[in-house]
Amino acid sequence: MPDPVVLVIDDEKNIREALKQALKMEGYLVITAENGEEGLEKLKTFSPDAVILDLKMPKVSGMEFLKQMPSKETPVIILTGHGGVEEAVETMRLGAYDFMVKPPDLEKLTLVLSRALEEKKRKERQETLETLLDERYRFENIIGVSRAFQEVLQQVKQVAATDATVLLTGESGTGKEVIANTIHLNSPRRQGPLIKVHCAALPETLLESELFGYEKGAFTGATSRRKGRFELADGGTLFLDEIGEISPLVQVKLLRVLQEQRFERIGGEETITVNVRIIAATNKNLKAMVENGSFREDLYYRLNVVHIELPPLRERREDIPLLANHFLKLYTQRHQRPIEGIHPKAMRLLESYPWPGNIRELQHTIEKLVIFVQHPIIEEEDLPQNITQQHSNDQITLPIGITLEEAEKRLIFATLDATNGNKSKTARILGIGRKTLLRKLESYGIAIDDNENDNK
Repeated sequence: MPDPVVLVIDDEKNIREALKQALKMEGYLVITAENGEEGLEKLKTFSPDAVILDLKMPKVSGMEFLKQMPSKETPVIILTGHGGVEEAVETMRLGAYDFMVKPPDLEKLTLVLSRALEEKKRKERQETLETLLDERYRFENIIGVSRAFQEVLQQVKQVAATDATVLLTGESGTGKEVIANTIHLNSPRRQGPLIKVHCAALPETLLESELFGYEKGAFTGATSRRKGRFELADGGTLFLDEIGEISPLVQVKLLRVLQEQRFERIGGEETITVNVRIIAATNKNLKAMVENGSFREDLYYRLNVVHIELPPLRERREDIPLLANHFLKLYTQRHQRPIEGIHPKAMRLLESYPWPGNIRELQHTIEKLVIFVQHPIIEEEDLPQNITQQHSNDQITLPIGITLEEAEKRLIFATLDATNGNKSKTARILGIGRKTLLRKLESYGIAIDDNENDNK
């Protein structure tokens, strides 16, 4: 990493030079200017990481320099005489990081400068992370072209712009947390926090304290006050994952917060009011749990304002190649592996596999293949046995709920595999004309050579 660059602006040469030498010894690259006007000119050429600025200078004062600075993200430390402290405090309102009385204590100055640069780095990292998150969770970057998923995405777009409570349901691994992130980051609350609680991971007593916080001395080990997740999520969104796992006691307390947006910390008497949006998720059938008495009916209806059911991967098979290639790109970069693609035959096996673990299972499968495959293209024989054995004995499995169009497509591909790509033989087995088969393959995006001869 390059050494940080500091611009020192002071009309007193002895202070300017002393700061230059002291900062150089601390590993900084130092640029100097003898007044604010020269300092502004230096900013046109250099992009310092921090500025040390004298407040009282001829031509352009420190206050005026601060107002004209093009970047408000660069930390500025003000130097002032004893009589200028009140004015130095005013510079803090204009964005200065800190001020020190001249002549500055060099040890203290380097400490303040180090802290300012560290805070700047932290903000830059946070901004970079937020930019990456924004990019990842933009609607156009959510992967899925199948009708089932596009219907879900349309619901997500509509509900994201509101403040409504959302209940996400679906099998494990269908992407409920991704959808929760997408809703929050495309909502009016996007500048507020997104706080997540995995309800299944915590026993009842810990979950209660996690959600609502506690006061010092509320129980053994409570040595200080702690804010709960509701308090931390104030102004933002609280994502309650696996909501079907919470106990009856926590259900009662959660219902009150949803109704009143108020609660007390454990062991406390102060009523805390919050403004929090709730997104809940579960892979359980909450309606059935209401019927058997294990989940409160009133809480269910509070959570079920907008219900979005995420389809399992077996019901959105058109998305499997998109997701597989996305994970392939992700993990080849992460693990620095030279895998270039997935062979069409291997991809067809991935498409026809039922994926009981859904997207998460597909993701982990692709990551393992990226790690262990030793050639550029992932072949059919590289796939795990549970995927390759599904086509044994020249049989294919079609799940209930598949469309006729998709069933036909899979049958054609399976027959092509069985005939080693012989289109004439495939057409005869399927009882259709060869030209009809070719037209169907073209509609699937497969380039066909009309002059191709496969021993018809």
